[in-house]
Amino acid sequence: MKVEALIFNLIAVFCVVAAAVYGFWSREPIGTTALVLSAGLTGLIGGFFWFVSRRIDARPEDRKDAEIAEGAGELGFFSPASYWPFAIAVGAALTGLGLAFWYFWLIAIGGIAILITVGGLLFEYYVGQNA
Repeated sequence: MKVEALIFNLIAVFCVVAAAVYGFWSREPIGTTALVLSAGLTGLIGGFFWFVSRRIDARPEDRKDAEIAEGAGELGFFSPASYWPFAIAVGAALTGLGLAFWYFWLIAIGGIAILITVGGLLFEYYVGQNA
């Protein structure tokens, strides 16, 4: 996780420097704000990876003396097929449409749809025939 933390934190630093240069050069607030927010988001992810990397054992990717064979083996479980991500996207699209036209009822329907579909994705393998 240390490698991932380093990558994201370097991107965050780059975004801060780019925001400073862009803001000074162009005097345009929208692009500067976008770069600052991008720095914040990548810094948040980098901070999370750094936080996690301190609490877990070093992976083969994090050690300089690691062998290739140490990284072999099962990586985890990946769902072969699921319709829940599509349903989450539909819910997000409904919410975005509601925000674009400022329809409170559509925002509420989309928000409820997102909550239900995220719950469905999280508990997909804990209920029904897949349990």
